[in-house]
Amino acid sequence: MAMAEISLEIEDLHAQVDGNVILNGVSLAVPGGEVHALMGPNGSGKSTLANVLLGNPAYEITKGRIRFQGEDITGLSPGDRAARGLFLGFQHPEEIPGVSVFSFLRQAMAIRKGIDNFSVLEVRLKIMEWTKRLGMDNRFTERYLNEGFSGGERKRNEILQMALLEPAFAILDETDSGLDIDALKAVGDGIAEVRKDRADLGILVITHYQRMLDYLAPDVVHVLVDGRVVATGGPELAKQVERDGFDAFRSETPVGT
Repeated sequence: MAMAEISLEIEDLHAQVDGNVILNGVSLAVPGGEVHALMGPNGSGKSTLANVLLGNPAYEITKGRIRFQGEDITGLSPGDRAARGLFLGFQHPEEIPGVSVFSFLRQAMAIRKGIDNFSVLEVRLKIMEWTKRLGMDNRFTERYLNEGFSGGERKRNEILQMALLEPAFAILDETDSGLDIDALKAVGDGIAEVRKDRADLGILVITHYQRMLDYLAPDVVHVLVDGRVVATGGPELAKQVERDGFDAFRSETPVGT
């Protein structure tokens, strides 16, 4: 069987914010169709990496490269990265008063697909299809984006966006943050539902808990400590983290050195 092509490749990435160095040489590669988990303690650089991958201008890359589907995107804007098919599920999705979920989704889908006047009917039909598949109330899309949403609603809305935008690669930044067990299962099941249609979809799940990985069954697990990937392995590595904690990895030799 032929190996899947690398979808996202991070090479010796160093980054800082407000003069503080956060990433100290992160390297990893995710083939299309695989789920990789990036685990690390608070302050290890996980969310910084997510922001850097999507081009947040507050974060400065001082060394290294990011390749997406073979193209060097290190210098591209967030909009250009998104247009190429990169998707970021936020840890804390923000409220946008006055903008309905439906309006937001219609505009985002039009930009993603390069269509100026995306048919309202077509958008509604796609939303109806996916809210049903994700077990969501279709009236959900009439509400203002994330306004008054519970943590679970915000995260399920992120999965709905991922389904409708059909990205080539998804980065899910602590999607399990703040969720109870029922909401966590709903989100995990939603991600699995999206993957049914997208065998080529690569996913990088950023978390510091094993529990989300019980629903996603990652192909590979990376451990990030002090801004560096210090261990890479199979799903059993996540269980080792759960058992021994992250301190057990602080003396590990970083991958690639």
